[in-house]
Amino acid sequence: MEDETSILQHMEELWKKNYPGGIRRELSIPERTLYSVLQDVVLRNPNKISLKFIGKQYTFSELKDMVDDAAEFLKANGIKPSDRVGIMLPNSPAYVIMFFAICKIGAVVVQINPLYTSFEISNELSDSGSDVIITLDDFYERVATLYKKYLNKIIICKIQDYLPGAIRGLYNLGRVFKKGKVKIQLNKDIILYKFYKKGKIENGEAKIEPSTTPAIIQYTGGTTGTPKGAILTHQNLISNVYQINEWVPENYKKNAEVLAAIPFFHVYGMMTAMLFPIFNGMPITIIPDPRNTKLIISTMKKGKNITFPGIPTMYHSIMKNLKGDKKALSNTSLLFSGAAPMPEELESQFTSLTNIIIIEGYGLSESSPVVTITPVDPSKRKRGTVGFPIPNTSIRIVDIETGTKVIDMGESGEITVKGPQVMLGYLNKKEETDQVLRDGWLYTGDIGFVDEEGYIHIIDRKKDMIIAGGYNIYPREIEEVLLKNGKIEDAAVIGIKDPHRGETVKAYIVLKKDQNLTEKEVISYCSEKLAIYKIPKRVEFVDSLPKSLVGKVLRRELVERNERRT
Repeated sequence: MEDETSILQHMEELWKKNYPGGIRRELSIPERTLYSVLQDVVLRNPNKISLKFIGKQYTFSELKDMVDDAAEFLKANGIKPSDRVGIMLPNSPAYVIMFFAICKIGAVVVQINPLYTSFEISNELSDSGSDVIITLDDFYERVATLYKKYLNKIIICKIQDYLPGAIRGLYNLGRVFKKGKVKIQLNKDIILYKFYKKGKIENGEAKIEPSTTPAIIQYTGGTTGTPKGAILTHQNLISNVYQINEWVPENYKKNAEVLAAIPFFHVYGMMTAMLFPIFNGMPITIIPDPRNTKLIISTMKKGKNITFPGIPTMYHSIMKNLKGDKKALSNTSLLFSGAAPMPEELESQFTSLTNIIIIEGYGLSESSPVVTITPVDPSKRKRGTVGFPIPNTSIRIVDIETGTKVIDMGESGEITVKGPQVMLGYLNKKEETDQVLRDGWLYTGDIGFVDEEGYIHIIDRKKDMIIAGGYNIYPREIEEVLLKNGKIEDAAVIGIKDPHRGETVKAYIVLKKDQNLTEKEVISYCSEKLAIYKIPKRVEFVDSLPKSLVGKVLRRELVERNERRT
């Protein structure tokens, strides 16, 4: 125990010594709610622009009025404190408004990916106990089949409600001629959201204990593979906002704006592209489609002092589309990268082209998500690392086998994390919670080490999760879908290297006797059951899968087999 104490003390001394100048290692973080953040910024800057969306702008005062309006609408439709409400929306004013409205009334946001199929949506609704979903009219077809069986109420938002007049007219005209549009039959349970009341609404916030009241349920594979809901409280998220805010120097926040293309339904996007800028009273320019690289670049050209949270795949696309134009991002001052490891070569090429530093973060859904960040100060950067633990956050490395022995600096082991941003636990999954939360430490399932200067290095993932284009993909989930095909005897899924997405999905399939399938047929089958980014891009048919004596698929052998061929 004395060795453990001395190792942790030595690490703490290194972090204090090598921390970037002006950043405090320990903060006094007040207990507060997410809605209070919006209230405070309105008191400070009521007339400052909060959101920019396809030509329309909203002040912070207008944003709060819309949030208050939506909160009254939700209450009038029977939503109460502790109710779980699914949000299945793209980046839009509607997402921001509904997020804060749900939090204000003490209900819980259930994050649902708008790319999900009906099958995937039903799984999250069933697990979370949510019988209400807020979605777009364009997504209605995928939730309509879940009405009555999983959903008692569907609240429909329309993008055109947040567009300026001329663009709204063109948008509506385009929808008139859209083929295959599903007609929505409204009733008392299938409701179109319209602004509920005019004028100020003075009704206060629900009684909320920030440290114990869940704000969101964020679905993740966790450290054990199958998707599960990480319960994040108001205080978890508030703490991470304060921690990130301490790390970013004032000159990157003052008179700055955030370009929000990274999806809000992803915890990284929600934190860095929505909560962090609102906390600082920074305008958010919202882009609904993160794949629209040309729009991202043109928006960067027009903005001033832009902060852009992205993922490696987005930076790869931006670099390709810049076509050597070194001045295109001259109005951009700070770039964040997260959700997937940033390849050193990509970072080097991007920085060389644009002369803009990319700040890389490491984290998990279970930690709200940020745990470490690389320094903004170029003299403090150390390539190949994910920086230092952010304020009020401790890291230790433990042995992989038992997780009980603290390992000395320079030696590899499992990364464990402690801090106020760490989740309460997994919803309805005590056993899995007990596996990853032990004595106040979050066991991340990631392998790494702390070097002699205190920098954190990530080596590999203990779990087999695939990260493709910033999305977490869990092999077991895809395998379960494949095994439901009557022609498939066995299946295993791995991640293989992809120059654009970082990784992509490959499936190894053993067919049942006398059965035939083609790669195209497997991909088509998966497209009916899985979101587009989870669908295998490569399929290989094999006679058998390598397995251990106890029948576990040896994925590492499949990965090595694939690497030998390429």
